[in-house]
Amino acid sequence: MTEIPEHLRKRAEEARKKAEAKKAGGGDAAPAAEGAPADAGAAPAASAGDSRIPAHLLERSRAAKERAAGGGAAGGGAVATAEAPAAGAGGGGVATAPAPVATGPGGHTQRLLTVVKSGSIQDVKATPQDKVHTWPHLLAVEFVAALALTAFLFVFSVFVNAPLLTLANPNQTPNPSKAPWYFLGLQELLAMFHPMVAGVTIPGVGIFLLILAPYIDQNPSNKPEDRKFAVSIFTMFLMFWAVLTMIGSFFRGPGFNFVFPWSEGLFFEL
Repeated sequence: MTEIPEHLRKRAEEARKKAEAKKAGGGDAAPAAEGAPADAGAAPAASAGDSRIPAHLLERSRAAKERAAGGGAAGGGAVATAEAPAAGAGGGGVATAPAPVATGPGGHTQRLLTVVKSGSIQDVKATPQDKVHTWPHLLAVEFVAALALTAFLFVFSVFVNAPLLTLANPNQTPNPSKAPWYFLGLQELLAMFHPMVAGVTIPGVGIFLLILAPYIDQNPSNKPEDRKFAVSIFTMFLMFWAVLTMIGSFFRGPGFNFVFPWSEGLFFEL
């Protein structure tokens, strides 16, 4: 059984009391003179204009009282409700609450939460985002790239000879004495700055700036044309070490002095 809310019940009782007060003041004299019986739903209907009770609730209350009055008459002369006064009586009886019914407006029996969309009573915070899983989308591409690089190195090693040098002779130091190509950039810095500056300060500042880069550039776009700051930082970092490596490889001669390769020759071995 569906129960009528308490605030609607109170408002209905107040509306009926107002209607009965109007009748007692002379509003029901004409119907009494004509001898027409009082309608069970007259009070709710009379107050429907100045009450805030929905019309379907008033209609449902009137129908319930009519059914109750009809059942009492069929049961053998039961006393009518206070809403239906006897013929010729000028005043009303004590107001009673309408009988609860099991159906809602229009005869529907669904619960309220089953017909209300969740968006109107809940704050949906999760929004769809354009993301993919690491596996297989990212790792599959990386695995294929690793296979392609391995195949390139294999073919390159077939056609390019890279023999090992002889054992190092402590009595014969090569001139110039160069580090492997991947350390030539650092060796070039050591030739121009103090070891503390070249080996600690400059690389440390570069690494610190790279750590701060994601906090400075918070652009969420994945397109290179939209990431101008990140692309600029990476380009400067790459070109800095690439230029130092090329200078140490091709422009340093005996004594690690600066030379031009097209005039003094090339002092570089793989």
